[in-house]
Amino acid sequence: MDVSPAPVVLVSGPEEFFADRASQRIRDLLREAHAELEVHDIDAASYGAGELFTIASPSLFAEPRLIRVSGVEKSSDAFIEDAKRYVSEFAEDTTLVLRHTSGQRGKGLLDLVRKTPGAIEVPCPELKKDQERLTFAQGELRRLGAQATPGAVRMLAAAYASGSVSELAGACAQLVSDSGTQITEESVNRATEGRVEASGFKVADAAIAGKQSDALVLLRQAILSGTPAIPILAALNMKLRGMARVFGAYGSSAQLAKQFGMAPWMVDRAMKDIRGWQEADLARAIDLAAETELKLKGGSRDPDYAMERFVSFVARRGRERG
Repeated sequence: MDVSPAPVVLVSGPEEFFADRASQRIRDLLREAHAELEVHDIDAASYGAGELFTIASPSLFAEPRLIRVSGVEKSSDAFIEDAKRYVSEFAEDTTLVLRHTSGQRGKGLLDLVRKTPGAIEVPCPELKKDQERLTFAQGELRRLGAQATPGAVRMLAAAYASGSVSELAGACAQLVSDSGTQITEESVNRATEGRVEASGFKVADAAIAGKQSDALVLLRQAILSGTPAIPILAALNMKLRGMARVFGAYGSSAQLAKQFGMAPWMVDRAMKDIRGWQEADLARAIDLAAETELKLKGGSRDPDYAMERFVSFVARRGRERG
């Protein structure tokens, strides 16, 4: 994360992993420049009037200060009033870091920080989309000095699709530690063996490739080993959504990637996967996925059969038997 110290730093958004990393980065940079750095922590919810100014006032030896404020979204009235005064005329050799997760509380203070010269904001958004987690995994591996094939990154992100961002970051670090800086699908497969989502993508890869027998065998093995069917269905859905985006589209991988919010290699993969599909059959596959999800969640007496039927439908690219 590219963050630099500033007199006032607003760390906004719900993702605590990014917020913690930003705060740590600021502290490390300040401590590199000033070994005598003083660090103070304030809870904005229980803040008492004047506390901020007491901490920020110059000491006898004028040591630089880092003041970290948590819970700005739950600020006391006293903190909001004092923080607005402080931001309007901040102290020298002091860095104030304000952590605000979400909500309208403290909005006036946030707006003031955002228009104050010299202050900066570090957004920490939640990663909700598959592409966002893929992009994060790619960046994390690059940060660690590793090179990974597109398929390896996709497998890694899929293996931790339901985990936290910190878990995915930890997996990247562990993978590089165990496998070195050249990351392949095989090294990810070894590292993620047993992950529910990784099993799901094995089934999805086989089904999308038209290997019906292999896909069904992998599906049965996953179910027998205790893997829930819902994550397997989610893996197939992820592929089908990508295929639907690029169906009938024209242009270079870079152009389509920008248009659809996908990585260029994902566009190439979806274009390859879509070969042999008819538009009506792809639409039916997406509809059948929704029907299958209902059956898996209690709408059928035999959910395993419903999942097998869906996997077979995808592997046959929507065609009937024979």
